Amino acid sequence: MSRLQKKYKEEIVPELKKRHAERNVMELPALKKIVISMGLGEAIKDKNAIQEHSDELTLLSGQKPVVTKSKNAISNFKLREDQPIGLVVTLRGKRMYDFMDRFCHIVSPRIRDFRGFGKKCDGRGNYNFGLSDQQVFPEINLDKVKRAQGMNIVLVTSAKNDEDCVELLTLLGFPFKS
Repeated sequence: MSRLQKKYKEEIVPELKKRHAERNVMELPALKKIVISMGLGEAIKDKNAIQEHSDELTLLSGQKPVVTKSKNAISNFKLREDQPIGLVVTLRGKRMYDFMDRFCHIVSPRIRDFRGFGKKCDGRGNYNFGLSDQQVFPEINLDKVKRAQGMNIVLVTSAKNDEDCVELLTLLGFPFKS
């Protein structure tokens, strides 16, 4: 069991029960999955970009990403149908808690001029944020990186509203602005 998962079961669930005594245990918010995605627009020009970024995403997530392809052709963007344009990884279970723990305690302090993430969720209890550079992750070898690539990370929770989502993520140690 992951360190963060153990903390969730032993400390956070009793704290949430205390704060929301009227709720059932199954109604308490929990982290369901983490989705990491990269849009690779330059993959059209550079054929090795998909493989390089796939290797980097494998290193930082612990599992192989799925290559997303375009659904239809758009001539103005020089895009053909079924052309690879992105990478997606969905983390659940132990890998999800390990990634969340590493992100909160190791990666976030390495972000340049970092003062915390905003507390605005999507209205359904999920939190989205983006990173402009993949080089903040310590797993990535900086000598092998040819270009800076951003990524979008989605923290999907079982919370019904934004307040419960922010409360859960704060208890998990997510670095919000104070």
